[in-house]
Formats: sequence, structure tokens, C-alpha cells
Amino acid sequence: MSTPQSAQVVVVTGASGGIGRATARAFAARGAKVALLARGEAGLAGAAADVERLGGQALAVPTDMADPDQVERAASQAEAAFGPIDVWVNVAFTSVFAPFSEITAAEYKRVTEVSYLGYVYGTMAALARMRPRDAGTIVQVGSALAYRGIPLQTAYCGSKHAIQGFNEALRCELLHERSGIRTTMVQMPAVDTPQFDWVLSRLPEPAQPVPPIYEPELAARAVLYAADHPGRREYWVGGSTLGTLVANAVAPGLLDRYLARTGFSAQQDDRLQDRDHPTNLWKPADGRGGHDYTARGSFQDRSTTRSPQLWASQHHGLLAAVAGAGLLAGGAALLRARRVR
Repeated sequence: MSTPQSAQVVVVTGASGGIGRATARAFAARGAKVALLARGEAGLAGAAADVERLGGQALAVPTDMADPDQVERAASQAEAAFGPIDVWVNVAFTSVFAPFSEITAAEYKRVTEVSYLGYVYGTMAALARMRPRDAGTIVQVGSALAYRGIPLQTAYCGSKHAIQGFNEALRCELLHERSGIRTTMVQMPAVDTPQFDWVLSRLPEPAQPVPPIYEPELAARAVLYAADHPGRREYWVGGSTLGTLVANAVAPGLLDRYLARTGFSAQQDDRLQDRDHPTNLWKPADGRGGHDYTARGSFQDRSTTRSPQLWASQHHGLLAAVAGAGLLAGGAALLRARRVR
């Protein structure tokens, strides 16, 4: 059993911006104690201020998720300050927008270490503390790209696919152990986060999320719901996620050809962008004395906080019951009609 929500202890990685920042705010709004892990000190300071302003307690811990020793120390600091960790949310990532042939081996390694192994190290640190109590929840923030790779994001897609396989295997082990610890994954659509302002890009035009675009607050609500209902193996956010995963399951070869035609142009736009803006692959773009990017990116005029599909994903049992009742009612009506004849 987790502690009461007013005293819930939560660790959020990648908490300085984007979905991580929005998730930290959402937990803070219900009084949680939130440990914020990220590299960017300016972003962490902003996130801590957000948490305190919304009624939570904040602990900012500068952490490079690619370093398992730093992750372990951060987890120890969180429990020393707040007590046992109830929920651990893995969000932190980095990426390179470029064709595969234009990404160096060192860059590929860095993306993988942060975006995949960072989840592994975070999960290790969480489990080491949750196992003695046989309680706790781990939420892996994933993507539709955990199932469906797209061009120009080979390193990111590879990491998300790896997280998917890792989390499924871990979940099986926990079920085998009859563990009280739960792990679940939230598959996200394109979200308006600062990644498109600070990612390392070698594209001819500025990078953009593939529409439709959703705001990080919607993603954060999905993470909170998953943390509260971790019995489900995963949740899908956004109609585009549903459509992508269904299309990939039904006609993956056709989707390959479609993305080959559209995937390059769909991930670039013509907005103005400083070509010398800081990138966060090797150093945080929101480091000490730098800019606090907050949760949202540059696409608020094209994004939404609504997703009927998210509600459906969270209430599939109710929808199945309603559909079943409808089928029964329809069958009964058909039988009555036949008897009248």
C-alpha cells in the first residue's frame, strides 16, 4: 500500500522540462513530496519552485541518468529527505534528429545511455528500495515509437523499443515473484516539449513533433493515472498513438513506405530558430545561469490538452461492459423480432 496522497513520495527523472516537469507539477498539486532528477540546474530550480508553489515539497538533485552511481546517490538523497519512495517515474531522455548515416558512434552511445540505460538505472535504484517493503510503483514513460520506428530518430526509437522489452520482461519477473511492486508503461504521442528547441539536430529545417500535437499536461495526467492504477501493463495516450500502433500491427510494410514518403517533411517546419541555440546531448541546455525551458515547447498554438482516446484507454473495462450490454440487448431484440414473425 502506498502512503496517503498528501504524503506520497515521488521521484521524477527528467524533471527540469517537458513531460517530467509537467508530471512533477501534477504530483505537487496533490501535496506530494517530489524528488526532481535532471542535469539542468536552472531547470531544476524552476521545477522546484513550481512544486513548492503548487503545495508540494521539492528536492532538486542534479543527476546524469547515464551514470548509475549518480542515480543511486539521488535515490538515497530522496529517501533521506522524504522517506520511502512510493512512485518512481522514468522520463529523462536525449536524442539526435538526423539520418542514421549522420550520427556518430559517440552520439549514438550517449543517447542510448541516457534514454534507455537511464531507465534501467532508475528502475534498479527504485527496486532496491521497494523490494524490502514489497511495495511501490514504477512508471516508464514511453512512446508510440516504442512499437513503430520512424526516420530521422533511429537512436530514440531504438531506446524506446529497448525500454518496452525491458519493462515487459521485468513485469513478468515481478508477477512470477508475486511481488507487491508494480511497473507500468505510458505510451505517448507527439508532445509539445522543449526537446524540439534543445535537441541536437542536423536537419535542414527546425525539428517539430509530427501532428497531432498534445500538451505535456495531458501526458502528466496520464502518468498520474498510471501511477494510481499500475495493474494495467500499459496505457496509450492520444488517438495518433492508437492509430499508429494499430496500423503497425495490421500493415507494417505499408506503414514503412508511407513514412519513407512523409516522415522527413513531417518532422520539420519553417519556424525561425537560432542555429546556435544550446543542445542538451552532452551538456544541459538549461544549466547553471542558463534558460529555464519549463514544460511546454514552441507549438502551443498547434497543440491540445484533450484526448478522448486517453479516457477510453483508462476506462476500457467500462467500455467493454457497455459494448457487451449493447450486444446482449441487440441479441435479445433480434430474438424477439424472430418470435413475432
